[in-house]
Amino acid sequence: MRSVWALAAMAALSVLTASTTTLAGEPKQGGVLRMYHRDSPANASILEGATYSVNVPFMGVFNNLVIYDQHIAQNSPDTLRPELAESWSWGNDNKKLTFKLRQGVKWHDGKPFTSADVKCTFDLLMGKSQQKLRQNPRKAWYNEVNEITTSGDFEVSFDLKRPQPSLLAMLASGYTPIYPCHVSPADMRTHPVGTGPFKFVEFKANESIKLTRNPDYWKKGLPYLDGIEYTIITNRSTAILAFVAGKFDMTFPTHITIPLLKDIKSQAPNATCVVEPTNVSTNIIVNSTSAPFDNIDIRRAMAMALDRKAFVDILFEGQADIGGTMLPLPQGVWGMPKDKLETIPGYGRDVNANREEAKKLMQKAGYGPDKHLAVKVSTRNLAEYRDPAVILIDQLKSIYIDGELDVVETANWFPKVARKDYMLGLNLTGNSVDDPDQSFYENYSCGSERNYTNYCNKEIEKLFDVQSQETDTSKRKPLVWDIDKKLQEDVARPIIFHARAGTCWQPYVKGITIMSNSSYNGFRYEDAWLDK
Repeated sequence: MRSVWALAAMAALSVLTASTTTLAGEPKQGGVLRMYHRDSPANASILEGATYSVNVPFMGVFNNLVIYDQHIAQNSPDTLRPELAESWSWGNDNKKLTFKLRQGVKWHDGKPFTSADVKCTFDLLMGKSQQKLRQNPRKAWYNEVNEITTSGDFEVSFDLKRPQPSLLAMLASGYTPIYPCHVSPADMRTHPVGTGPFKFVEFKANESIKLTRNPDYWKKGLPYLDGIEYTIITNRSTAILAFVAGKFDMTFPTHITIPLLKDIKSQAPNATCVVEPTNVSTNIIVNSTSAPFDNIDIRRAMAMALDRKAFVDILFEGQADIGGTMLPLPQGVWGMPKDKLETIPGYGRDVNANREEAKKLMQKAGYGPDKHLAVKVSTRNLAEYRDPAVILIDQLKSIYIDGELDVVETANWFPKVARKDYMLGLNLTGNSVDDPDQSFYENYSCGSERNYTNYCNKEIEKLFDVQSQETDTSKRKPLVWDIDKKLQEDVARPIIFHARAGTCWQPYVKGITIMSNSSYNGFRYEDAWLDK
């Protein structure tokens, strides 16, 4: 693989000139960006988070080794930029990734950043340190890393068991900040310390989150903002009314539905609004090791009963995407072609025919017109979850399944599904990186903390490794499509649709880019500014 030292140097130079190349007008210093937050995160620790409710407010506190360019909408290998790493290179037949680290960087408490902090972070994520994360949803990302080694204070290497080109992509995710060695995981939940453009001030559960400008940020002159304040408002209609009234500068990112977007534009016509895919799929999770969903006939019947187009029409006025595990084309890099997708049972266009087949499977399992299956349909207490859950319950009635809605608060939702304390659930699964390794290993590998359904197929897992090592994208894509098809046929986690959502900001807010294939990686906000 070609060296990236020169590329990294060029990218570092582009960071210094970002204000003149990516932003309209001359940036102004000062002001506090006011945004509402859709709910109250369980804590402030990104490494332990499984929702972008954590990424959005706290990503600005940190830096990564590398990051996706914050002003290019589609994440790709070409948009990777150095951050705490000045440069990187591959060696040892692509089984060693070495980073030269930036010098002179300080943590918010004044202590120096060194290679030891990088090693501590990834030893923590890999479960090798004495200290432990309470939750470690992305441990599976680093299964192919043997160890992290340091050479002096400003060089660190990832030694791999085998080539894994996607490692750089996962290191650039908003879910991969570098933590300080000298602050415990427990303290990072309540008072995070980073090296980023903003310093943590306070987090009042169910009320607000406040950040202030880091005056010693290693990127001189940044950030432009004096701070960011998030007001927690769980009722979306209330929050949007406050935005229209001018109480907020920006909506919570990718939180606005297509119907509500029309209301905003009619009442605040000068607001800037964009609609993008979120790389978040709405799907069904089932506890596949417990009755009755240990019966694959019931799981397949449920998947075949779905009218995906009805979900898209009702919730998005047609502006959402039907696909498999990977984000559909064209915004998604790895999505299955439509003709391949429609060969999967339940994805065919004749919904009535699909449901007749589903009824036969239910009757084979002992259910029918005179004996319905009663289940609780658990979901997170957010509109994005509740609304499709109601539609799902209505559709399942057509195949003798009577669902009862069971709403769960955010702080309890992820622990609940992680410990498999549910029967059937309506879930949203976010792919923070548009790469198959992130999706496959995190959500479908045997034993992964984010494998909420207990799905385990060792033969398919071997295929994960085959595609993961392939460096030629044109060869890797067919491998990915075949795996995605098998996951849908196995009813591992039936995908209903991939959402599109809107984000709006007032006309004086500058320097905002909403990413088109991830809603997790674009919230550094170091060069956002207010033109007022």
